[in-house]
Parts: sequence; structure tokens; C-alpha cells
Amino acid sequence: MSKVSGKVALVTGGGQGIGQAIAERLHADGFKVAIADLNIDTAEKVAASLGGKAAGVIAVQVNVVDRDSVFAAVERTVTQFGGFDVIINNAGIAPSSPIEEITPESIEELFSVNFNGVVWGTQAATKAFRALGHGGKIISAASQAGHVGNPGIALYSATKFAVRGFTQTAAKDLAKYGITANTFAPGIVKTPLMENLAKKVASDAGMSEAWGWEQFTKGITLERLSEPSEVAGIVSFLAGPDSDYITGQSIVVDGGMVFN
Repeated sequence: MSKVSGKVALVTGGGQGIGQAIAERLHADGFKVAIADLNIDTAEKVAASLGGKAAGVIAVQVNVVDRDSVFAAVERTVTQFGGFDVIINNAGIAPSSPIEEITPESIEELFSVNFNGVVWGTQAATKAFRALGHGGKIISAASQAGHVGNPGIALYSATKFAVRGFTQTAAKDLAKYGITANTFAPGIVKTPLMENLAKKVASDAGMSEAWGWEQFTKGITLERLSEPSEVAGIVSFLAGPDSDYITGQSIVVDGGMVFN
């Protein structure tokens, strides 16, 4: 993508996995980056590895379940960097959810993080963009499982379908302010979250960990898992100027699992 200069981005869930890879890539692209995470220790480690405030990187603690916390994280980013241009609503959880075991509590937990967090981030970013007098980019984490329901993770799939639907409407509602809204939809990525999920699925079925991975990796046309950096490349494109005429879309980066 084209190099940017002076732009500011905030990444939720930026302390590890895909979020960390996104933060690293956007910083390399020239963005000033706020790494927002519930675990401030991991966020600070990533920020320090990229050079800290002197290099245009800060760590911000955020709980995406809490609307006020998300707004505060965006406000701190604006205060620290004097601007704001892109939000990456990346934070999420992916526990297994066999149909018979879904409870009101499990629905609330997953939707509070995976869906509500996107809503709060979209609201907070929109408020900041408008106060600054310019448009901006809202980029949220969907999933391959938000295009095709995956076995064993009904609630996770449901939250990601919801993120796609919300983003399509946000794209239409916010276009008049010069704001675009898109999602990136990873497949099976080598992250701690995915590792925990594969182990849980295997344990629930009384099978080996290798079997657990197979349930998620079979059917990948490229016959390999994704690296976090490959997902970050798509986010880099969506955050940069080459995607200015794209909105309301979900870009699938899954090695060939879903074909549209």
C-alpha cells in the first residue's frame, strides 16, 4: 500500500495475535498507533517493541464491553496524538458453543465482546472524526465463520454475521460524513485464541489436539493456516488510501475456504 504520514490509528485487542500484527503493520506503514487492550501489560510490551511514544506508539487499556471505556480510549488517542483517522475493532473471543449448551450467559458474553465492542468502537470513532472535522475509516473483525456457519462455534459465527450486518448499515449511514466502514474476515490463523479453541473442541469430543486443528483447517484450498501478518496486510489496505472507494464490504482472507 501507499505509505501514510501523520495518520493515527487505534487497534483494539492489539496486545497479541492478529491485533499485534495489525499494530505492527500499520506502524510500518507510517501510522501513529494506539495499542488498546484489556491486558495493559501485553499492550505496553508491544508498544515498547515498536519504540514507544517517541516512535508514535502508545498503549491504552480498554474493555470493549464497556462503552465508556471505549470512548475514553479513543479520546486518549486523540489527546496523545492530536488526531484520529482509523479504528480497528479487532478485539474478540471465540469459545466453543455446542448448540445444546448455549445459555443466556454465554450469549451475553460473546455478543458483549464481539458485537457490542464493534458498536461502541464505531460510535466512538464517529464522534471523534466529526469533532475533528473530517472523515475516517472504521475497520472491524468479521470472520470466515461470519460468512459460513462453522460447526461447534454457533455463537461466535452469529456474532460475526452480526458484525457484517451492522457494518453494512454503518457504511450507508455514515457515508455522508466521509466515513467508510468495512470488515476483514480471517480464516484459520495461528493465534493463541485459535489454539485454545482447537484444543477445547478436541477435548469436548474426546479426540487429540491434532484432530481439533483438523476440524478447522480441512477445506483450505491453499492447504495451510494463515499467519497473522497476512491478515494484517488486508487491514493495511483497508486503512490506507488505496481503499478510499470501498465501503460496506467484508474482505475474506481465508486461503480459499469461502468463495463469493
